[in-house]
Amino acid sequence: MRITQGTFSFLPDLTDDQIRAQIEYSLAQGWALSVEYTDDPHPRNTYWEMFGMPMFDLRDAAGVMAEIASARATFPDHYIKVNAFDSTHGVESLRLSFIVNRPEREPGFALVREEAAGRSIRYTVRSYAVDRPEGERYG
Repeated sequence: MRITQGTFSFLPDLTDDQIRAQIEYSLAQGWALSVEYTDDPHPRNTYWEMFGMPMFDLRDAAGVMAEIASARATFPDHYIKVNAFDSTHGVESLRLSFIVNRPEREPGFALVREEAAGRSIRYTVRSYAVDRPEGERYG
């Protein structure tokens, strides 16, 4: 199952040249960039781990590409994404977010059904990734 989160997630994986083009566009807009990673891509897991520091004053895509390369080398079997934030309105608003690395095998999700009081039925989504302990979920 292919995780579809963020911009471009329904497209084939972006090449490094395409990633660089998106970073250059973001920098041209004056947006700050950050790199994040996770091994639990549940759709409600919006707080991934930050890799390195946010890049507020960066003006060259090569710096972000180096950070992505470092994140890929450190966490080759994790999801890694780039975020672009716009602070022109006095708050950091997410303008662009896209995945730049995926594990080789994406286990997907299970739909869990729970019967509750009054014949109610509740559904939730559980990631198969969490069947294994953190740090051992992929590989």
